Amino acid sequence: MNALAEAALLRAATTDSRNDSHDASDNHGDNGGDNYCSRHGDSAHARVLARLCAAVDAALTACTTPGDPSRCPSFARDVRAALARAIAEPALIEAAHREGGAQSYRRHLLAACPCGHYAVAALVWQPGHASPVHAHHTWCGYAVHEGTLNETLYAWDSAHEGARAVRTQRRASGDVAFGGRGRANIHRLSNDSGQPAISLHVYGVAADGIATRVNDILPLARSLATV
Repeated sequence: MNALAEAALLRAATTDSRNDSHDASDNHGDNGGDNYCSRHGDSAHARVLARLCAAVDAALTACTTPGDPSRCPSFARDVRAALARAIAEPALIEAAHREGGAQSYRRHLLAACPCGHYAVAALVWQPGHASPVHAHHTWCGYAVHEGTLNETLYAWDSAHEGARAVRTQRRASGDVAFGGRGRANIHRLSNDSGQPAISLHVYGVAADGIATRVNDILPLARSLATV
């Protein structure tokens, strides 16, 4: 499958699991965490997401490099900590968020900053599902909530115009990772186990960009693509 076909498949596999939509504005003070429960009710699930959104809002406010938050050490640390707390909560994932896709992982949009600064999603990986090899157009943090994923890291090979695998590491339940935009952070996630897996992701894009403005799908290095 080529990169264009993979991108189309992943766009089709994104579902909006929020109870209502949010209007974006330029008012950074109207953040996602403060008003999340009033918009979505006061269920245990809503409270988990409210705390996560409030933590990301606070990390953004404290960030000293707003043009690219991933360059701020405290931002990366705080987002990782917020994800770790969220995945420890049993109420994080509801039954509707466990629905997987037939051909690829399914992304369930859980929450989004009303100002468009970030979106939160749960990804469901059936056995054998994998992402394409990709970098990111924006910052991204993720944590494994249930099951096990493998993360293969790549380096960009300019001479061969593609990505070259460096190593693969196991990501078990509770593991957290964070990366910035650009080709210094190329990876591929896959579920090579015999059981479904669920991961929680925070992307530095508005909700309507979660399927099109996050992943920068890349080819393998030419010498590898022909093997």
